[in-house]
Amino acid sequence: MANEFLPSTIPSPEQLEKLMGYAKLMSYYKCAMMEIETKCNVLSEEFSLQFDRNPISSIKSRLKKPASIFGKLQRKGLPVTLESMEENIHDIAGIRIVCSFKDDVYMLADALLKQDDVTLIEKKDYIEHPKPNGYRSLHLIVSVPIFLAHEKRLMQAEIQLRTIAMDFWASLEHQLHYKKEGHFDDETIAELKRCAEISANLDDRMNKLRQHIQEPSLTDLLSRHLGPLSQR
Repeated sequence: MANEFLPSTIPSPEQLEKLMGYAKLMSYYKCAMMEIETKCNVLSEEFSLQFDRNPISSIKSRLKKPASIFGKLQRKGLPVTLESMEENIHDIAGIRIVCSFKDDVYMLADALLKQDDVTLIEKKDYIEHPKPNGYRSLHLIVSVPIFLAHEKRLMQAEIQLRTIAMDFWASLEHQLHYKKEGHFDDETIAELKRCAEISANLDDRMNKLRQHIQEPSLTDLLSRHLGPLSQR
């Protein structure tokens, strides 16, 4: 049935209507990603002024490919229709936010979820509870409104928040996974998990360093309220 959306010949009027419906739905998901990216950029600007640094290292977005969407529906035994896609596949629109420190991940997630037009549907914290292979990231499935010319629609998207170290590990693990077509021996699996643990330890140590550097000393606090001691 997936071929109905990707015909190899000139599409019939019925197929063309489905193709146009698919393209329209994908444009809605793109709008949802733009909406979330804008929210993150606004928060990044505010945090940059507040903390004199940018907690967001990068933001990337992607739309799930048709073959991946239809394959997922078929594996679940669900109908391959636009309605089924929208109802059952929650990560068609994906936004990956890479933060500098682990605290930044939770700070940004909390700030996003406090906005009254962002609705949390599902949360999976793979930072506090990593996957068996060592993967770490905070996953949020959210619903956001997009405002069209004549209507408002609620669209779902998956937001992945992780640190630079987590993203480094995940990117290289993905490359190795692709190269080996997902077939790792026990030694490779164990080594990848050890690397993930080293990465997590680095995150924790850098996070503590940031907290130590940013934590004001008693002298700093007195200077803010009473002026520099040298002037008294």
